[in-house]
Amino acid sequence: MKLKEIIEFIDEKIPKSLALKNDEIGFKKDYDLNQEISYIKIYMDLFPEYDVEFENTLIITHHPPLFTPKTPTYTIHSNWDIIDGGANDALAETLDLEVIDYFDDSTGIGRICKSNQSFGEVKKTVLSKFSNARIVNKVDDDYIIRKIGLISGFGLKNPEYIKLAKTKNLDILISGDLTQESAVLAKNQKITLIDLNHHESEVPGLYALEDILNELNINIEIIDEKPIEQLK
Repeated sequence: MKLKEIIEFIDEKIPKSLALKNDEIGFKKDYDLNQEISYIKIYMDLFPEYDVEFENTLIITHHPPLFTPKTPTYTIHSNWDIIDGGANDALAETLDLEVIDYFDDSTGIGRICKSNQSFGEVKKTVLSKFSNARIVNKVDDDYIIRKIGLISGFGLKNPEYIKLAKTKNLDILISGDLTQESAVLAKNQKITLIDLNHHESEVPGLYALEDILNELNINIEIIDEKPIEQLK
């Protein structure tokens, strides 16, 4: 299949128009769109050690590369976070949560999910999928959770999102990139935060993206290279 046909398919399924203003999506340079592609590699982040010229290959990244790759590399970022069925919905599905609304109405970033479980039950589900999750402002295990917000990736470093969670009467906000400022604000606002870390919270989205691309009947590989290593 020609590269241009694959890109047309992607742009139809995940429109560029959904992306946030000034987001780096698409190609970083011009590539030969008439070249034949028989293999797709999906990365969260592309690092220089993987910057080799793969033949007949398209690389798709979620985060924009910090260099210009040799192999055709196409980035699907905030448009994949925002679109229905994208990264945020994939995270909700992983956590067995039912989506009822968008978190940030102005952008479509994040989701709000309903719950009728105790905090202990929610915590058990989260830790079964994300064993290194961190909690801020923990409530009693028997406390009934009604509304949960989630944002794949970066949500907990944005104080405005903590305030928005309070405005929307959420019991819990789940995301990544927890900062000291956000933790203190959440304690003051009496909002429980669960930090999955940025990378891990977006991994379900890579597999949801693979499901869409499987319609192309091309060999697909997900390379899950974590930028931060755990101490052993």
